[in-house]
Parts: sequence; structure tokens; C-alpha cells
Amino acid sequence: MTILDKLLKSHISLPQFVGWCAANIIGMAVTLFSVQIYYDVAPLLQGEDSILKNQVIVISKHIGAAGTVSGQSNSFSASDIDDLKSQPFAKRVGEFHSSGYRATASVSIGGKDALTSDIFLDAVPDSFVSVSHDAWHYSVGSDELPIILPRSYITLYNFGFAQSRGLPKISEGVAGMIDVRIFINYAGRTNMFRGKVAGFSGRISSILVPESFMQWSNARFAPDADNTPTRMIIETDNPANPQIHTYLDRMGYDISEGDMDTGKAVYFLRMISGIVFIVGILICVLSFFILMLSIYLLVEKNNYKIENLLLIGYSPRAASRPYVRLTIMMNAFVLLLSLVILYFFRGYYLAQLTPVFPEAGGGFMWCGLITGLILFTLMTIINSCAIRHKILTIWSSRYEKKK
Repeated sequence: MTILDKLLKSHISLPQFVGWCAANIIGMAVTLFSVQIYYDVAPLLQGEDSILKNQVIVISKHIGAAGTVSGQSNSFSASDIDDLKSQPFAKRVGEFHSSGYRATASVSIGGKDALTSDIFLDAVPDSFVSVSHDAWHYSVGSDELPIILPRSYITLYNFGFAQSRGLPKISEGVAGMIDVRIFINYAGRTNMFRGKVAGFSGRISSILVPESFMQWSNARFAPDADNTPTRMIIETDNPANPQIHTYLDRMGYDISEGDMDTGKAVYFLRMISGIVFIVGILICVLSFFILMLSIYLLVEKNNYKIENLLLIGYSPRAASRPYVRLTIMMNAFVLLLSLVILYFFRGYYLAQLTPVFPEAGGGFMWCGLITGLILFTLMTIINSCAIRHKILTIWSSRYEKKK
């Protein structure tokens, strides 16, 4: 042990540093927990959807009361769309376009015919689809058509057709096994397109195709069909905004409750996680000041001895090294213990989530680890700079006295 280490050890106030460690461990553990739980839970609420984002809701016009037949049109006029776009809660507004022709789909799994059924196709503006442009592009004249399938189709196939007909069950990860052929009948001719599965969505009930294909196919196969949209997509900052329900009720519009519930859940999760994160950061900041106060008091106790060490040839960097080493060791101890606490808490809440969401908790807690390393690095750099600045101040004041 060097003379500097002995000097440092002789004036350490154990209660001060224990208090700082306790406060910083609480602050960092809360911060890491808020980041990690959002990272783990948000994808489950979002459903890892391939099309509609959390802040997007789908609306349609209300069609009469239950048990009645209404002659009222369910299409959105140009004035309806303009009114939607003018609402303060609407960041973007898009239109659903449906096929005006008859289409049939034949699905094969691993080379075995699975089912054949009449279908209807839908399209939304490409900006609402999170699939990459290369995978979500149709070239006129090509027989390859990118499609997004409803996630319910996988469930229907696995627990219906596959189980009763001895066909292999599939998951979304083996989309390449799904061979979809789409047939469009027009003027006595049949046009066949090979569907290329680009993703799955739990928030649509029809097969989704690129907007460019829908415009081209409707113009060619159903030129006289009514293309007025019957559903609209609205992107909003806060799906829980009460203005949305007030407006929709006043206008007589229906909303997909599943979309609204998902959007609300993710919004509130983000808000709560943000609040917890801020609280954790505040505790970390307060504990940082406690540490700095403790270090400053320790340096002040050793002020005269540090001056003498500087006079006999120790550099300010060498004199500050034991204090810097102490803060690094304490910050590392806080990080390690916070990660251990996070590991056990994460194991607890994942154990509660797994029976409901089997896919929960995939992978290591990289998000919490990276956040902890960032906080550790920032606090160590700031602490080291502050300590060296304090030692330089002592050295400078001693030099001024000599002059």
C-alpha cells in the first residue's frame, strides 16, 4: 500500500460512503429496471405487428343498430377525410382501398395443398407499413406479389386444417414454407399471382397488398368499381386522448377496440416507464452529489498533507489517483449490485408473464446492461474530472501562497 493509499484510508468516513452506495444502488437499479421492463414488455403489447404501429387506429362508419338494415353509405367522402385531417389529434390520415374484383387464394404448405378460399384484398399507404421498401414493392407486369397475412390465418390453419388433415404445423418464422397463389378472374380469363409473404399482422382481417398493386389491379380488373374508402387509418401521438373518442362518437364512427386498447397500453407503459426512469435518474444525480460531497470532505481533511505531497514532487494527477480509483471501485460495485438486483427482479416478472406470453423474455438483459455501462462511464468521468479539478485547485492555491 502506497503512502497515498494510507493517507486516503486514514480519513475515510464509512457511514458517508455506505449512504452514498445505498442511494446510488437504489437509483441505478430503478433506472435499469424501468428501461429493461419497457424493452421486455412493449413488444408483447405491440404484438410485433408487421404493419400498424402502436399510435395507429382504424375507423369505419357505424352501420345502423344491431338487427337492422341501414341504407346509409359507409364510405368516407372527400369532406369527411378533410375533416379528419384537420383534427388536432391526427398526425397522419390514410385510406384503406379494397379490391373491386373477385379473387381466390390457394395456399400450400411445404408442397401440400392446404386450402382454397375466396378472399378480398386491401391496401393502405406504404408509409403506414413497416416492411422495407425492397420487400414491399410491386412492379407492373410481374407475377410476384408481396402480401401481409392476418396472424389469425396461422392460428386457423394450425388448429383447424393442420390438426384435422395431418398437415405440418407452421410458425411465423417459417413463412418461406407458405406458398400462396392468388387468382383474379376477369373477362373470362384468370390471372395468377404468386404471393410472397412479407409479414403477418394481428390487426387486419384481410390480405394486404402494396398500394401500387391495388391501384393498378383495380384500374385493370374493376375499372367501374367504387373505390371510395370505407375505412380510414389515423396516426396519433396518444391513442388514449379523450378527444378521439369524443370526435368519433359525435361523427358516428366505429373504432377497432383492439387497436385502441393496444395503443393505450403501450402509451401508458411508455409514460409509466418514463416516470420511473426519471425518478431513478434523479436518485442517481442526488447520490452523485452525496459522493462528491464525501470526496470533497475527504480531500479537505487531507488538504495540508496533499499540499506537502505536491511540494515534495507528486504531480496533481498522482495525488488525485487514489481518489479516482476509489470512485471507480465504488461505481463498479454499484453497477454490479444493480445488475444482480435487476437479474432477480427480471426473472420474477418474466415468470409471471411467461404463462400468458410464452415468447416473453427472449435473450439476455442487454438493454439494462448497456444502460448501466453508460451511466457508469458518465459518472466515473464526471467524478474523475471533479476530483482532479479539486486537487489542481489546492496545487494552484499553494503555488500562489509561495509567490
